[in-house]
Amino acid sequence: MVIAFMEFGIYSFAEIGPDPITGKSVNVSERLQNLLEEIEVAEKVGLDIYAVGEHHRPDYAVSSPAVVLAAAAVKTSKIKLSSAVTVLSSDDPVRVFQDFATVDLLSKGRAEIMAGRGSFIESFPLFGYDLRDYDELFEEKLELLIKLNESEKINWSGKHRASIKNLGIYPRPYQEKIPIWVAVGGTPQSAIRAANLGLPMALAIIGGSPAQFGPFVQLYLDSAVKAGTDPSKVKVGINSHTFIAEDSKQAADIFYPSYADTMSRIGRERGWSGMNRQQYELMRTKQGALLVGNPDEVIEKMLYEHQIFKYDRFLAQMTVGTMPHDKVLRSIELFGTKVVPEVKKRIGMVVTKG
Repeated sequence: MVIAFMEFGIYSFAEIGPDPITGKSVNVSERLQNLLEEIEVAEKVGLDIYAVGEHHRPDYAVSSPAVVLAAAAVKTSKIKLSSAVTVLSSDDPVRVFQDFATVDLLSKGRAEIMAGRGSFIESFPLFGYDLRDYDELFEEKLELLIKLNESEKINWSGKHRASIKNLGIYPRPYQEKIPIWVAVGGTPQSAIRAANLGLPMALAIIGGSPAQFGPFVQLYLDSAVKAGTDPSKVKVGINSHTFIAEDSKQAADIFYPSYADTMSRIGRERGWSGMNRQQYELMRTKQGALLVGNPDEVIEKMLYEHQIFKYDRFLAQMTVGTMPHDKVLRSIELFGTKVVPEVKKRIGMVVTKG
């Protein structure tokens, strides 16, 4: 039997928008406390990783993932702590590295960076960047972040940041190097870039059919081989909207209001059509992007996606919009105690941490 080493976890954007049913917004402080509890429960039920996203909008509570992850580091002892994502294009790679090195020290080697360009654009004008430099900013700053991770003192020069001339970057992390993943949304150039840099790729599948992303993942794998990338560094992560309850209809009914409200609101910003229940139910079918249902349904869909991608990591986003905290905790519990053990068993695998 071939032993596969995979990881399973959760990611969250810590939404604080109005509840679509009650109309009430979540107190930001309360949402952050709930987020820390979600991370603790994820560790308790044996999940491998919890990741927190970065946003600069009024409907999300976290603008600095590293700060939240530092708090989580002292409340946990085993679970990996990652961003999902760090919007590297509009940040300073030196500060990003220092912040996550600090999280790594506090957690004794459990920090990780998931770097991406970001799906929202608010951070660019906020920090004085031109959206016309969108791709160039990310490419240059990712190059610098990798270099910072490789050595204590560096020499570097670029277009969008002051040069660094034989300066040391401190503190250094607890691990020899902080793991860095590249988060992508489906652009071929992004997959090729991750492969050429020898970095693992995290793919967000939040619409359409998972099967349509099969060629995209294959492009990453083929590009990695062509680039001569170390096979141990060629890893694929799948990030998907997921919610679990004991009963399929119950799971669908709990998740739908906040999901439809969020997707419709974002859709209006981007020129998409709104979300209705019929579309939602189609996305819950085997060929759709949503993993929402009872444990057995989610297990089957995760196995189906593994057949397509042979993923090394699966992360579930269980809050898309404001969700009842107790229902989210229960979904995490079912994911860790019912779904993941069965997926491991059916694939025939061992999970490794570290």
